[in-house]
Amino acid sequence: MFRAGLYARVSTTDQQTLPMQMRAMHDYADRRGWMIATQIREIGSGAVQREAREQLMEAARRREIDVVVVWRLDRWGRSVTDLMATLQELEHLGVGFVSLTEALDLTTPAGRAMAGLLAVFAAFEREILQERVRAGLAHARQNGKRLGRPETAALHAAEIRKLHRAGVSKSEIARRLSIGRTSVRRILAKNY
Repeated sequence: MFRAGLYARVSTTDQQTLPMQMRAMHDYADRRGWMIATQIREIGSGAVQREAREQLMEAARRREIDVVVVWRLDRWGRSVTDLMATLQELEHLGVGFVSLTEALDLTTPAGRAMAGLLAVFAAFEREILQERVRAGLAHARQNGKRLGRPETAALHAAEIRKLHRAGVSKSEIARRLSIGRTSVRRILAKNY
């Protein structure tokens, strides 16, 4: 009998779907004859680290579950790359993965083939993104655009030197000009 780990996640503005996700996953596990070993509910934005998901991954690493069940793939992964990284780790651990909405079941040969296709698309997405970034940077350089962080502290170099000569401490200079102490030290060291 498979031990299932259920994972449901909603954003803070979409909390009404949490019970629906859990009900659908419970029904699926019951139909498959799987025992529910753990249930994780997470509420939060997709941009932040999914700490509750990590608890489920830890359960997989400890061999406490045999399969992870989610309602939708986007509930599990923040991006295709993140999704593939976690699916590959689960596969390495011998833990299956099921996404109900996409009918993706990595416990079957057809599901594992689909995961291979997802991996190809993830690699393609990474390469396309890298290509676009390189092209954008090259275009910006050709147009004379200075890349990197702006030199905000350097704009205050004269004021920094003037205040320092007047006996104002480096910390006080940084506070008065709203810049970092390290920037003040770097500018003073460059000019002496």
